[in-house]
Amino acid sequence: MASVPEHINFPAEEEKILKLWKDIDAFKTSVKQSKGKPRFSFYDGPPFATGLPHYGHILAGTIKDVATRWAHQSGFHVERRFGWDCHGLPVEYEIDKTLGIKGPEDVAKMGIEAYNAECRKIVMRYSNEWETIVTRLGRWIDFQNDYKTMYPWFMETIWWVFQQLYNKGLVYQGYKVMPYSTACNTPLSNFESGQNYKEVTDPAVIISFPLEESPDVSIIAWTTTPWTLPSNLACCVNADLDYVKVKDKSSGKVYIMMEARLVALFKSEEEYTILEKFKGKTLEGKKYKPLFPYFESMGKTNGAFRVLLGSYVTAESGTGVVHQAPYFGEDDYQTCLKYKIISKDMKMVCPIDASGKFTEEVTHFKGMYFKDADKEIMKKLKAEGRLVHQGTAKHNYPFCWRSETPLMYKAVPSWFIRVEQATQKLLDNNQKTYWVPDFVKEKRFANWLRDARDWAVSRNRYWGTPIPLWVSEDGEEIVCVGSIEELKELSGVELKDLHRENVDKVTIPSKMGKGVLRRVSEVFDCWFESGSMPYAQAHFPFEHKKEFEESFPADFIAEGVDQTRGWFYTLLVLSTLLFGKPPFKNLVVNGLVLAEDGQKMSKRKKNYPDPVEIVNKFGADALRLYLINSPSVRAENLRFKEAGVRDVLKDVFLPWYNAYRFLMQNIDRLEREEGVTYVYNEDTVKVSENYMDRWILSFTQSLITFVRKEMALYHLYTVTPRLIRFVDQLTNWYVRMNRKRLKGDGGVDDCRQALDSFYSVLFSMTKVMAPFTPFLTELMYQNLRRYQPQSPTSKEDTRSVHFLMLPQPRAILIDTKIENAVSSMQTVIELGRVIRDRKTMPVKYPLKEVVAIHQDPSALEDIRSLEKYIVQELNVRYLTTTTNKEKYGVRLKAEPDHRVLGARLKGDFKNVMKDIQQLTDAQLVAFQKSGEITVGGHVLAREDLRIMYSVEDKVAGKSEQYEAHSEGELLVLLDVSPDQSMLDEGVAREVINRIQKLRKKANLAPQDEITVFYQASSNLTRIISEFSDFIFSTIKQPLAVYPAQGEQLIKESSEIKSDKIELAIVRRGTASGAPSSSTTSHLAPAPVKNGVKPNCRFLNLTLLGAVAQEGFTGRQGTLLLENPVGSFPLAAKDLAAEAQRVFGVRGQTVKVFEDAARTKQFSPDSKMADYSTRTLYISGSSNQSGPTPAGVTTPVCHFANVEVIRSKGKAEKGTLLLENPRGDTLSVDQLVDQVRAVFGVNSSTVTVSKTRDNKGALTSATVKDVLSLHSETLYAIIS
Repeated sequence: MASVPEHINFPAEEEKILKLWKDIDAFKTSVKQSKGKPRFSFYDGPPFATGLPHYGHILAGTIKDVATRWAHQSGFHVERRFGWDCHGLPVEYEIDKTLGIKGPEDVAKMGIEAYNAECRKIVMRYSNEWETIVTRLGRWIDFQNDYKTMYPWFMETIWWVFQQLYNKGLVYQGYKVMPYSTACNTPLSNFESGQNYKEVTDPAVIISFPLEESPDVSIIAWTTTPWTLPSNLACCVNADLDYVKVKDKSSGKVYIMMEARLVALFKSEEEYTILEKFKGKTLEGKKYKPLFPYFESMGKTNGAFRVLLGSYVTAESGTGVVHQAPYFGEDDYQTCLKYKIISKDMKMVCPIDASGKFTEEVTHFKGMYFKDADKEIMKKLKAEGRLVHQGTAKHNYPFCWRSETPLMYKAVPSWFIRVEQATQKLLDNNQKTYWVPDFVKEKRFANWLRDARDWAVSRNRYWGTPIPLWVSEDGEEIVCVGSIEELKELSGVELKDLHRENVDKVTIPSKMGKGVLRRVSEVFDCWFESGSMPYAQAHFPFEHKKEFEESFPADFIAEGVDQTRGWFYTLLVLSTLLFGKPPFKNLVVNGLVLAEDGQKMSKRKKNYPDPVEIVNKFGADALRLYLINSPSVRAENLRFKEAGVRDVLKDVFLPWYNAYRFLMQNIDRLEREEGVTYVYNEDTVKVSENYMDRWILSFTQSLITFVRKEMALYHLYTVTPRLIRFVDQLTNWYVRMNRKRLKGDGGVDDCRQALDSFYSVLFSMTKVMAPFTPFLTELMYQNLRRYQPQSPTSKEDTRSVHFLMLPQPRAILIDTKIENAVSSMQTVIELGRVIRDRKTMPVKYPLKEVVAIHQDPSALEDIRSLEKYIVQELNVRYLTTTTNKEKYGVRLKAEPDHRVLGARLKGDFKNVMKDIQQLTDAQLVAFQKSGEITVGGHVLAREDLRIMYSVEDKVAGKSEQYEAHSEGELLVLLDVSPDQSMLDEGVAREVINRIQKLRKKANLAPQDEITVFYQASSNLTRIISEFSDFIFSTIKQPLAVYPAQGEQLIKESSEIKSDKIELAIVRRGTASGAPSSSTTSHLAPAPVKNGVKPNCRFLNLTLLGAVAQEGFTGRQGTLLLENPVGSFPLAAKDLAAEAQRVFGVRGQTVKVFEDAARTKQFSPDSKMADYSTRTLYISGSSNQSGPTPAGVTTPVCHFANVEVIRSKGKAEKGTLLLENPRGDTLSVDQLVDQVRAVFGVNSSTVTVSKTRDNKGALTSATVKDVLSLHSETLYAIIS
């Protein structure tokens, strides 16, 4: 086994794992292993490589990696190909900024070939960084067999897709008002424009339109886009709403506006007089004076400059009159088209060029950028008396997602895909898909589909896939090309690259005698390319036809919620129009990752930490788990916090790693001390009967069942929290409660059962958690796999945890009754801990009693069955369970849900709340059963009230004795009244804590042989002496008083309460295990005096191959097989532990032999009576021999017999050892302590005397040599 260090640098270990994966070519090896298995198809949405990955990419990438790893480990063949979006605005915009390109004329000057060459240079600018970062994050995906949207074979499939749609009659050319980016000189789709709304403050003006029939009366319109006013051709009102002719008292002018919108111009009724009231329909057809002369002629030729009717005019804002600029607004366009003010084939009234500047037609503002012209337009209208009111309005406005410049809505010629006619098919196919979470599909996405518009797929740009339409000069002959081969047949030209600089030169001879056909100038919207990726990445239908048909639709895709109107939409549209079915089966939608303050992450603001720095600081696994255990996997937004990643390390990985390290240490200890080779074979291992082993095994198998079920539903938001909870259950409950068993305190067999259970759980969960935390699980697996049975004939590649299949749940191990019982136990313990925290009473300090109150007897039975764990964890003397809450002064009380009931009851809430507080215990018990209660005339349900327990103030003093806390129907009371012995035990635990911390500070391992020396105040020395066995049982190392002897490793002074203590740790023994020079040499056995024998049966001990510790020096000793006579017989199984105590070697592994040659080992099944007066040999790790006194049948140590004199009770006899081991003589005070221990005397006064009264009392003054009492009879006088 490779040693497991105490401290771990997670990022550094991950780098080592990356090297391992590289050395064994792990990803490709795993894919090869799965060849021939059922296919699990996955589409990776292509990012642009013109920027570095951000947290949104990392989140989506992690979800994809978890799902595809899980699929692989579930027995599927999963191809994972990385894709790159290479065309479109993200690339062109970077070039335009770099080269200072302002519009199409600049591109024309340098030429498309040169322009595209510049684009090609930067398109993969950060591809190496992407591969490095994605790989570092542990994501397994194929970068070598990638797809790029600029590959000729990818572009050829795009042509094929378009041709299929064209042949189905789904392609047309037309004008449409679309979001338009003046910075990028191109229209955007509706879903692109919806990605970047910002709150802005725009001018809000009211303009007058004097009526021809009454020039002194003006209809007034409101707008926030003054730049559209030069293109005004009409005004629109709502036919069914009320309008008024109103006189402005301050100016005397008469206006027509909607009655409901008078507030837009007037602050109070005193400011105006209503002259006339009528429906909007009355205004239809009325003509008015144009604002500007630019298109005045259209009044006569097209009937412009009149009032129209439209239902979209509302009373929500403005004046109730909407000015119409039909080529700058969709509603305007449709309304003016209806009234024949414009027609589809006429020249557009759109005096703004591709760069957003006014054209020559608008003479006053020629060359001005449209937003800059607002002020000048308002200035001119004010001068001409047409500006009625000027203000500002704050509203949301769309901005270009790439250039961050304001969009305009503008009519542009475009090639469209007919989508509106397929709305129902899109909705039907959407229903065939499974989304997580579901509400995104049913609401957000479905609503978008219902309002689907024909899709403008052409862009007036250069770096993209050219639209494959060749058109005659008159536009009557059109050829749509679907492949490179077809273009060669039609033109005689074979192309190797399909970009504009090559394709635009190709002409096709007309078949209708119209000369040559030339390609249209537009390229495809890059969303058309990404929406076609299922087909284009396979070069379908030109290659891989069988593979495509087997893997379409995809089993799984995942991206952010912002793709609802992007990639998800384009995938579904094209798949529906091409094949009539959805493109994917399962989809996971993640939310957006925001900065910690809730704002959008911004490089400029530097309001988020660099992802690479986070990985270098905490590791990729920590970042992965933080992201997938966040609200973002439920399509909610995540405020990224570096502290959250750090907490994953602190709260999950470190405890998990320490548990794994603890297992490895104890397997190593078992092998080293017992001379066995540990192997875990799931097929042959015997299932443990230990309750906690059965619990953790059952809990794990239930968890595996749950995780497999939920992962089949892609429920990361339920799975990840449960996996994290597993770590808590394993470390804070199982390991914590079984530390002594795992260390071997219960014997080899019990230790082996605990280790097997622990190993089984950790090994299974390492496989389950591998897709989530691929690095840490690999690190653990590389050690764990060493204990798997090795089969020379097996061909299975087990070099990586990621090559293994997920474990199948073992139903035979699941016991829900045990799980429920442990859950109840945990609740009691957790409630008890809360009470201790509240009372600032650390668990180190024992308390008398914990009371669990529950009305369900079966729940109490569960709690009682685990009493020993509750008592141990809460450090209480005993547990009481009862249904009788009244005995402890406990009653139910109700608290209303203020928010819910307050909103529902309104004015009645205060009175009802008072009545709720008056509800009796009996009423609330009935409510708990029925789930309904009537209070103050209102029927209340479970969700309206919160039922709690309360402890009455004065019930037999119990309110002061007990502190309460509850959860659900379980109430826990803790007796918080301490006594002195409990306080002393708490101090002893503090001593243990200081020792363990000092060991850790000295970087000592549990197996390091040391002696702990102490020097303390008299009170603290008393406590340490009284609790020496308790302290030793925890630290497993000798504890002795100063002075410290040997190689001192560390020393520290501190205070416990008000008592001072100094601790020193000294290295024990030598490398060979030979005794030190200070060890007492062989001493002759105590002499037989007057034939006196001990009252109690005994045997002798000799220490071989080890050194006496804990301040002892002798290597021979005596063990009493009973004491008092006939009481407390020594069991064979306890003999080794007693021998360790005698020689102070409790931290060492010893064996007991019947002979000095150590050929016959003592059996723990022996009858101790057979060994009376014999000598046994205690063997350490060394083979060195020691003193072997032969033929000794009397005690090696000096002794005295003792009789008890009590005022009441039976007479008892026993034996006191005056030294033990031989040469380590006791003091008189220690003799008295021995009497107390032997005869169970605690509070009474004890005097040890040579006579039957106090006259012969032993004191340090009267007894100078304790050994002089050898073979005498002493009297223990107890009063």
